[in-house]
Amino acid sequence: MPARYDLHTHSVRSDGTTTPAAIAEEAASIGLAGFALTDHDTVEGWPEAREAAARVGIDFLPGMEVTTKHDWRSTHLLAYGIEPDSPQLTAALARVRESRHGRAREMVSRLAVDFDIDWGAVIEGGEDRTLGRPHIADALVAAGYYADRGAAFAEVLHPRSPYYVPTYAIETVDAIRMVRDAGGIAVLAHPAAGRMTRSVDVSALEEFVAAGLWGIELDHPENRDDWIAPLTAFAKSNGLHITGASDYHGAGKDNRLGERTSSLETWNAIRSLVAVPR
Repeated sequence: MPARYDLHTHSVRSDGTTTPAAIAEEAASIGLAGFALTDHDTVEGWPEAREAAARVGIDFLPGMEVTTKHDWRSTHLLAYGIEPDSPQLTAALARVRESRHGRAREMVSRLAVDFDIDWGAVIEGGEDRTLGRPHIADALVAAGYYADRGAAFAEVLHPRSPYYVPTYAIETVDAIRMVRDAGGIAVLAHPAAGRMTRSVDVSALEEFVAAGLWGIELDHPENRDDWIAPLTAFAKSNGLHITGASDYHGAGKDNRLGERTSSLETWNAIRSLVAVPR
């Protein structure tokens, strides 16, 4: 069987429900050759993931999902192989995490008017994580208001909700340049996810390519099949690498580890361009 690699996973260091080590162990158990840990706006899980991957005999790629926006639309970016101490990127990510934290507190304050939850319930797993709406959803689920994260998002955590508070995001073009300056490569995450009102525009992709975008995550379980064709055509005509990944969050999403993967060829192409240790 050809080697398979999952390039998009989340742990308890952001909004996943499993540890980085547990992801490595599960990846090995299902026959993956390697995985990337891409927690939101943090590298805190890298050492644990790297050690666990070595222990179970699979490859590890350090990554991150960066909170970005383009024309006020959420447009996330997967960054692989970055130097974690890059000053400009580090400062930008610190601002993102601080904004996420403040936004979460304000949303909890608004929700507490109508729901019996408080900040303590949201931060049970620790404030050192990259906090976000999924942690508020977990608190609402634990309190018995909703069956799962999806229901909480659909009812009270979506952008049109009166409880919603926006958060700071890096401009996608700027983030691509920062990732490149930090020695990494940038891949556009789930550009045709069904939760969006439309796919990422080709005009936006042109800007991203000009800034140095390396790839686009078209093989993703949440991408809409009817939105993929023009994105695929653009990727092929502009030399973008097409990646596949699960966007695994443990119990936080239905996405299964390894349900979408990338090839050894794609893995090696990334590895040939970045210098961060395996």
